[in-house]
Amino acid sequence: MANTSSRMLRLLSLLQTHRYWPGGELADRLEVSARTLRRDVDRLRELGYPVDAMRGVAGGYQLQAGAALPPLLLDDDEAVAIAVGLRSSAAGAVAGVEETSVRALTKVIAVMPPRLRRRMNALSTYTVPAPMSGPSVDAVALTVLAQACRDDERLRFTYRARGADPTERHVEPHRLVSLGRRWYLVAFDTDRHDWRSFRVDRIAEPASTRVRFRQRELPGGDALAFVRSGIASIPTKYDARVVVHTTAADVAQVVQGWGQVDPIDDRTCRLSMSVDALDWPAMVLGAVGAEFEVEGPPELVDLIRDMGERFTRAAARGVG
Repeated sequence: MANTSSRMLRLLSLLQTHRYWPGGELADRLEVSARTLRRDVDRLRELGYPVDAMRGVAGGYQLQAGAALPPLLLDDDEAVAIAVGLRSSAAGAVAGVEETSVRALTKVIAVMPPRLRRRMNALSTYTVPAPMSGPSVDAVALTVLAQACRDDERLRFTYRARGADPTERHVEPHRLVSLGRRWYLVAFDTDRHDWRSFRVDRIAEPASTRVRFRQRELPGGDALAFVRSGIASIPTKYDARVVVHTTAADVAQVVQGWGQVDPIDDRTCRLSMSVDALDWPAMVLGAVGAEFEVEGPPELVDLIRDMGERFTRAAARGVG
């Protein structure tokens, strides 16, 4: 049975690397008869792999796309490449797939042998990515947090809260939330006996205690709403309010959760942002690329006027 299982894995690996295999060549690679090859192909079909067979002198086998994704067999280089790519996606390189990338990366790293993890870490360390907006997050730390959420295992880590000294935290992790190119861990803090959201870029040395726990009920039941509520409760210096002459969807795509966008009608919306510095709302308005009116504060009007004058002077000095 062990030989049969090993041979079937080898057969599956070969079918996944070539679009079409002549039957004789495939049997020679596996060192089996044509009859044994047919039996192994039938076993793969029973496991859900759609293998087509072409009869005749030039007959052979081809693995087709099925209704569901079957398990893939990857060689070392392919596994490292996928892990590095998932790390990049988890950090926000591709908007909208951050959470999915973390789940996939967690699965890949869980079965990756140490030698391949070292290769993955080396490739990530010595590769200079294009700069992204938002703080950088260690993808390995993300996978530790994701695994603890999945397995209901308590975590310990060092946390540096805003304007505070680092503290040791012991938590029962609930969910990871991606919001505006930042990651947050929603968890129950067992020392403070209350729910908290932690910015992942401020978490250091997360480690599972291997102690299992029973999940508590999160207030409100929505991890994303919990994080947003916590951010909204943080005191800020300015409340920016702007009427933008484009759809709410267009503005929300640029804001990415860092402000509230309320539609006024089909072609107009109101953007509200609570910030400590007005540079960010000004950048968002520039990125939206639509007409707008500032409702407040006056400092935002002054900043935009100053920026506009500087851009106008720069345009006048430009090539022409």
